[in-house]
Amino acid sequence: MTDGAVDPIAVKLGYLFEASDTDRDGSVDWSDYERLIGRYLDGYGIVADDRRAYALRAAYQMYWSELLRHVNGVDRLSKEQFVLANQAAGVDSSRFTMVEAVPQAIFDVMDTDADDTISKVEYKVFLQAWEVSDLEALNVFMELDTDDDGRISRGEFIGAIRDFFTSPELDSPGSLFFGHIEQ
Repeated sequence: MTDGAVDPIAVKLGYLFEASDTDRDGSVDWSDYERLIGRYLDGYGIVADDRRAYALRAAYQMYWSELLRHVNGVDRLSKEQFVLANQAAGVDSSRFTMVEAVPQAIFDVMDTDADDTISKVEYKVFLQAWEVSDLEALNVFMELDTDDDGRISRGEFIGAIRDFFTSPELDSPGSLFFGHIEQ
């Protein structure tokens, strides 16, 4: 942005970068996503040859490939590259819609009782994979449960992910996955 204002989506993507850099080496590469996938599978007790594990891995591989497509030949992303690649991928819906495929696969992993909703217990495991504290997980759950029924529906979850990547509002429910965001 040329007027000196901070781009709120870039701020949120910066938080996503920090959470995605699972080895804390200052860059994100495929091994970071492999660790994240492993955290999901371990946390939910899903074996590697389960269909949900395959779907999750495939969705993340498509997401990763899409990010790499926007950074021209690198295989490790700095924070700036990560933010720019996500922004570019977010507006280019011609190939892969990252705000749909990955969240759908994550939701299927999270929904351990196959009732098409996420309970507080199921959601807590999700945020533990991202190393978010239990207290913050409960707060985020309550924000994402927009109809206050005590569960997060598939629509609420997918909508929140879409909101994270597209809404300039830093205090909207979808912006709170990693806690309250400071500009």
